[in-house]
Amino acid sequence: MTERYSRQQLFQPIGNKGQQQIRSKHVLVVGAGALGSASAEALVRAGIGKLTLVDRDYVEWSNLQRQQLYTEQDAQNKLPKAVAAKNRLRQINTEVKIEALVMDAQPANLESIVQTADVIIDATDNFDIRFILNDLSHKYEVPWIYGSCVGSYGTTYTVIPNVTPCLHCILKKVPVGGSTCETAGIISPAVQIVAAYQITEALKILVEDVEALRHTFLTFDVWNNQHAEFKTGKMKSDKCSSCGSTQTYPYLAYENQLKTEVLCGRETVQIRPSQRHLYNFDELEKRLKKQGKVDRNPYLLSCQLPEQRFVIFQDGRVFIHGTNDIQFARSLYYRLLG
Repeated sequence: MTERYSRQQLFQPIGNKGQQQIRSKHVLVVGAGALGSASAEALVRAGIGKLTLVDRDYVEWSNLQRQQLYTEQDAQNKLPKAVAAKNRLRQINTEVKIEALVMDAQPANLESIVQTADVIIDATDNFDIRFILNDLSHKYEVPWIYGSCVGSYGTTYTVIPNVTPCLHCILKKVPVGGSTCETAGIISPAVQIVAAYQITEALKILVEDVEALRHTFLTFDVWNNQHAEFKTGKMKSDKCSSCGSTQTYPYLAYENQLKTEVLCGRETVQIRPSQRHLYNFDELEKRLKKQGKVDRNPYLLSCQLPEQRFVIFQDGRVFIHGTNDIQFARSLYYRLLG
């Protein structure tokens, strides 16, 4: 091991052996926003062997307050977060193999990655994806660490297949509604605290110190000086379709995956084609220039309409900013791209 990890190796629960284990492991971080930025940077600085980042979005100005890997230039260029994150992380540690994937976190995209991962870090902003991660975790027996934050509030929980209750056991179904960063705001200390708990749990798993894992569901409100956690052992259900005796992994079924959705806390609709579609950006730019101002980079093309902004990604996904109306978004999609 190099001198750069010496202080981490001096920490007895890690030591030289633990550092070698960290160096041989692969972590999947799903989401490259606030939690994903903090987690990815911590893992890269810790010397993880391989980091895979999956994110569907691009950097915007409102991200810069709390998403620590990004710069004003990234926002100006509308760089996909996964790409911008990789650029910065490579400057931090060239020894780490970093894979950046600009794509939706769906089962078909994630299954092959999960199978090679040692830990999954949840850095998403919605429970639909979390329940997909929960099912993938149990299908391939890969631990995952849930985390969320809004306002000054945060929560985290570590799921170990065949040991702990899963997220499906605890929540029963995908929650509907609730506060978001768009409605309640968020302060960066809440992000950093959740990420600190997540990465600490991840390091325990990576160095195989399972006795040190925290078997509680933890919540806190850093502004109002509140902290609570509860034991989950008795919540494990043998009838759970995700982790019980008869596992059917319901959230991996195609019919349970959203194709059109309002993005969490944003006046934006995402439309995901049923099949991957690669656009010719040169042809698309000529076509959309008749509708409004067009900007593009190698990863996406943006068209500013009078009241909406239309963003097309290379994999065929479309963001329609400026509306929460799915039917309207679909009609606009077919009018411009159909």
